Amino acid sequence: MDGAREPSGNGAAGARGPQGEFVPDVTGRPVWRLLMRGLSIYLPGWQQPAGAVRGTRGLGPSGFLNGDSGFGLHLTRRRRGLEPDREIYVRGKEDPSFGIVIAGPAAAIGTRVVDASRLLRYARRLTFEELYEVGDADSVPYAVRAAKAVENVVFLDRAEGVGLCAEVDRQTGAVVCPVLVKIGAPSERTIQAYGLTNDPVPALT
Repeated sequence: MDGAREPSGNGAAGARGPQGEFVPDVTGRPVWRLLMRGLSIYLPGWQQPAGAVRGTRGLGPSGFLNGDSGFGLHLTRRRRGLEPDREIYVRGKEDPSFGIVIAGPAAAIGTRVVDASRLLRYARRLTFEELYEVGDADSVPYAVRAAKAVENVVFLDRAEGVGLCAEVDRQTGAVVCPVLVKIGAPSERTIQAYGLTNDPVPALT
């Protein structure tokens, strides 16, 4: 577990990148910083994206836009019991929020359609399992609080060449997947990020 600082606000809706391309407002968010950390850990040496492009086309066969909840994934299979790698990060002290980077087969999520709420629920379950120590009753309250405080999630599936990022609005409890990641072949070592062009988010139920 490690501390993750709040990123500087360098993203702006409607901003333009170095080649004049549209840059969605995602690079100033904590979930973007978490994505950069995750890529450096699980895909070292790969070219990290400097920003995100408009996420309407080029999402590949598994990626899709799911209305106000942002991006999602259509998977060809699901499989419970898989144990992907994970790293947990904490941001803040008095009222901490937790983030988790998960790397492994997306089939481990256990559903063929992965949206923001399903990814968040899976991440919170993994966080509890990671922090709960079997036979130690004192670890239960902390694991429960930490799981409920997960607000940023990054899932990277290198084999399928895809990744998905989810975040929670601390004020409203709304959840959205603002970033989808396409991971190139090992011979390319390229990573492309797609971002939402606006911020509408539904409440998490």
